[in-house]
Amino acid sequence: MSVSPTGVLLMGFGGPDSPEAIEPFMKNLMGGRTPPPELVEKVKARYRMIGGHSPLPGITREQAGELEEHLCAGSGNYRVAVGMCHWHPFIREGLVELVDSGVDKIIAVSLAPFFSKVSTGAYQAELDRAISEIRGSRAGGAGFPEVVVAGPMYDNTLFTDAVAEKIIQGLEYFPRERRADIPVIFSAHSLPEEYIRGGDPYVTQFEFSVKQVVKKLRLSKWYTAYQSKGGGRGEWLGPMVEEVMEHIREDGSEDVLVVPIGFVSDHIETLYDIDIAQKNHALSIGLHFFRTASLNTSELFIRALADVVLRESGSREHH
Repeated sequence: MSVSPTGVLLMGFGGPDSPEAIEPFMKNLMGGRTPPPELVEKVKARYRMIGGHSPLPGITREQAGELEEHLCAGSGNYRVAVGMCHWHPFIREGLVELVDSGVDKIIAVSLAPFFSKVSTGAYQAELDRAISEIRGSRAGGAGFPEVVVAGPMYDNTLFTDAVAEKIIQGLEYFPRERRADIPVIFSAHSLPEEYIRGGDPYVTQFEFSVKQVVKKLRLSKWYTAYQSKGGGRGEWLGPMVEEVMEHIREDGSEDVLVVPIGFVSDHIETLYDIDIAQKNHALSIGLHFFRTASLNTSELFIRALADVVLRESGSREHH
């Protein structure tokens, strides 16, 4: 008798997978409101500079494929699907794919390493909505698999190892005699401060992850900073990466290594915000700039994801 597979749903933010998808993607981000034409053109121009679309959907599919292969390498029986919050394949689409494949349990994994209401919180709300809709559309919801939301990634030692590996590789960009003193900036997406005051553990988790990496590598000069600040009213988390770069330059350093620890895959926040905007700022103030490679499909990161999944194998938290 064959055993039903366990489903894994990789939940992410999403990104436009073609130039034509940019405007509808932005509309989704804005809760259905039509974005102003000048904003659409500004965003399209940035996407043109990184290839015309976001590589995020493709990278996430590759992560899903590698994770499934890793989980099944032993005697496991897993099906891994992708579900995005703001673009195809949507969380509902990924959920339907898994349910239709006959899984008896689904483990939902957020690809955002630090919890916030706009990332993991939004993914979970969308997951709950999709479960209700799918159950309602099927006779009595009969046979619907158990759905479990996996625990966080930020304190996973394999996640720490995966980030540390990229830093070691990134330091090789600089002359050997300078590597021990390279200032390292760990970056995460800025958020409105009101979220943190409201109880979001985002900053605490970000700082915990950074300290684990710093301890592992014994880094001597390191900073935490934020990037990609939105245009909403109110105070946003800071300092921004550019401000920290200026502080580093004023202190007499000539180098900087940026580590986008808050992002596990390449997308516009790494390829434009860091590789173009931050790099140009660094060069303009006389800093030699380098950015560590994103985790994407690195072996250690895939192992970290697998570890997150396997830790939930006995969980009974129902949704």
